[in-house]
Amino acid sequence: MSLIQARGLSRAFPLPRRTLFERASAQTALHPTDLDIAAGEAVGLIGESGSGKSTLVRLLLGLDRPTSGTVSIDGRTVDVSQSAKRLHWLRRQTGIVFQDPYASLDPRMSAAQLIREPLWALGTEGDHDARVREVLIQVGLEPEMADRYPHEFSGGQRQRVAIARAIAHRPRILVGDEPLSALDVTVRAQILELLQQLLEQEQLTLIIVSHDIGVVQNLCTTVAVMKDGRIVERGSTDDVLLNPQHDYTRTLLAAIPVIPDATSDGADAE
Repeated sequence: MSLIQARGLSRAFPLPRRTLFERASAQTALHPTDLDIAAGEAVGLIGESGSGKSTLVRLLLGLDRPTSGTVSIDGRTVDVSQSAKRLHWLRRQTGIVFQDPYASLDPRMSAAQLIREPLWALGTEGDHDARVREVLIQVGLEPEMADRYPHEFSGGQRQRVAIARAIAHRPRILVGDEPLSALDVTVRAQILELLQQLLEQEQLTLIIVSHDIGVVQNLCTTVAVMKDGRIVERGSTDDVLLNPQHDYTRTLLAAIPVIPDATSDGADAE
């Protein structure tokens, strides 16, 4: 049985009327979609901006209400009409890492407070202070950094704090929404390595939205390609990236910039 299952999932957003007599209309961000994600699977969602990736993830996490269709996590239906407290079971299952760690971390809270907040909000049992120290070490930060505020960290360190917060309550599902795109190349490689370690250590199920094919290739076992609110191709990472079947996937892969090798240019000149 799938850990995450979506059936006929869609989302349309109403468009404003320009006149009182104009008929109501809507823009479809996600067409009816079926998706199964097994426990321990690492799924990369790729596609250009506006393809429906973030809309799909928000629906899977119960952060938005679908126009049609259902989502279930571990066999339990996600009903976003329920109160926040009654959705604690879902929040305990998931952790989210956003694109910009500086924007996603409250500047008025220390690292310890940021990591402790979901433990308190979800009613997690145990010694919260001990858990804060544990996850800081797990993400490669010193426990003494717990009293620092976001502006006192580097960009890479802030993202480590964001990851620590996302895994503090021991979720089964980790979601990354472009978690590496705001980082420079060197730091990106370090955070990528950290995520790889966490997936193995914590046996996490991963859903990652990324424009960076290299990130998906290194982290994900499965790739789903989205275009115009539809999944147009899905398969193992190697199959999709090395032998794409859909024209749009081929176009995406062909658009990846290739940096010329300076040595080869010199050889050609000779």
